[in-house]
Amino acid sequence: MRTVIVTGGIGSGKSAVCALLRKRGIPVYDSDSRVKELYKSRRNLVPRLEKALGCPLRQADGTLDKARLSALIFSDEAARETLESIVYPILLKDFQLWRGRQEAPFVVLESAIILSKPIFDGLADAVVLVDAPRELRIRRVMERDGVSPQQVQQRLEAQDLPLEKVNVTLSNSGSEEELSQAVDRVFFDKNSYLYKLLED
Repeated sequence: MRTVIVTGGIGSGKSAVCALLRKRGIPVYDSDSRVKELYKSRRNLVPRLEKALGCPLRQADGTLDKARLSALIFSDEAARETLESIVYPILLKDFQLWRGRQEAPFVVLESAIILSKPIFDGLADAVVLVDAPRELRIRRVMERDGVSPQQVQQRLEAQDLPLEKVNVTLSNSGSEEELSQAVDRVFFDKNSYLYKLLED
């Protein structure tokens, strides 16, 4: 089963691209959503993180305190690396099991950060970067999350995409119709670079 990673910085519109792919029958594994599910379904995962990080991470009802965890990993690089060393092997195995159950020409793994994590090297047959002008991305995130331009700038600067791993860039700077046409052109046109790459 061929695997395409769809990635992009915050506000680029990679989720919109993946939604269009789902409509066209392509299975999409949303790594962010799946990690949240793993925190809930793997009963020993959060206690294991608490032990490794040396601090409580659960709320009074026993569920993960996402705000506390986010604050910790964004302020402490060692803590982030510890968390990734525990969570990413579980995520990788979960994806591989999911991929083995799919029936499609290819599957898509949606992630903003996966390209910079060595544990996932070699997983993809191709990488598609969804991109848009910086000003447009800032405006999208401000409207979506209700945050200031400065907060969006901080998030943008925190993301580091290894562009040398990208095979195709898909522009998302126009209308929804233009994006839909771009998805068809990049993923399903038999003359496209990506199509030929997946056929090899």
